[in-house]
Amino acid sequence: MKKIIAVMISALLCAGVVFAMGGFDKGADDVIEIGVLAPLTGTNAEYGKGFQVGGQMAVDEINAKGGINGRKLVLNIKDSKGDQKESSDLCRQLADDENILAIIGDFTSGCCMANAPIVDEAGIVQLSPTASNPTYAGMSDWCFSIMGRQDGEAPFFARYILRKYLGINSVGVIYINSDWGISAFENFKQEAGAVGIRIASEVSYVQDEKDFSSLITRLRASNPDVVLIMDQGAVPQVINQIRASGWQIPITTLGPGTSEQLINLTKENSEGLLLSTPFFFDPTDPKLSAWKNEFTQKAGFQPTVHPACAYDCVHLIADAIERCGDQPVTRKAIRDNLASGNYTGITGPLKFNRAGDITRVYMICAVENGEYVVKAGFNYSQQ
Repeated sequence: MKKIIAVMISALLCAGVVFAMGGFDKGADDVIEIGVLAPLTGTNAEYGKGFQVGGQMAVDEINAKGGINGRKLVLNIKDSKGDQKESSDLCRQLADDENILAIIGDFTSGCCMANAPIVDEAGIVQLSPTASNPTYAGMSDWCFSIMGRQDGEAPFFARYILRKYLGINSVGVIYINSDWGISAFENFKQEAGAVGIRIASEVSYVQDEKDFSSLITRLRASNPDVVLIMDQGAVPQVINQIRASGWQIPITTLGPGTSEQLINLTKENSEGLLLSTPFFFDPTDPKLSAWKNEFTQKAGFQPTVHPACAYDCVHLIADAIERCGDQPVTRKAIRDNLASGNYTGITGPLKFNRAGDITRVYMICAVENGEYVVKAGFNYSQQ
């Protein structure tokens, strides 16, 4: 009897070691569980729901083909509300759960940066579809992002949208006072100075602010050639309040991508809006069109680059797990395989640099007759 008990204790201890590594045997008959942090409620709820729907589309595809080496993939989705403290509390819960092998999210750079010390300590991947603050990915070997960085997009906006495409001399900037917003503005400001664009005025606001009238008055008094809005969720409100004030200034925006919700909330107020995006659903591509139609049917709105990136993130994690082969699937193995991988998703080639993010190129889109159209393609910055 003592021998049997000793064997059982030994087996339990071995099992504990496996779970402490953040993984389990390939031969075990269980699911693979991935945590997801997303703002399902609040200002950025459109993007959070995009994460949820886009991510689940990838899971459904993977599971329909037999899962990952015979195991079903499951997403454990938590609502961060776009709040850094809430995101960090939920990140800690996911990191402490030994069944969670990786985390996808969060949406904002601020949330991801707040979570970086947590995932670093726990030794679990945090792969963000959308964080673009240049500081984020380098904060830990466990932090990754596929959106591209604001030290790439913000300078592109200054040099190629405002100076080359529009030919303007001055700009009024209104931006969200967050880690992402500050990074976007500072990178934009540096390039604007280099190409001879004068920042006539700059104003900022905090998340969930509703009344932008005093900020708009300050911008208008500086008499810029164009207004640039740097944010995601509040962009429709800013546009509507600019137009409600009677100001018919040309408007540009960096952040929301080709968001259908933006057009729905602004109607004719967004006509002529100019923006940058690292991705656009080419109507001549049957695969992209089918993906877009499926997403629209499930989400109730058309996708931007953000849910497409969430979809790609799930496939990236699945690819990293599949490449474990016959070895145990651990959190570290996922991190190592992710860092060394070379995967092509629907948003393009995805190969991480040493910092843990990727370099994107951008196109210029505009709102015309209530729809997004491409004004300049990915090669515009090379002409």
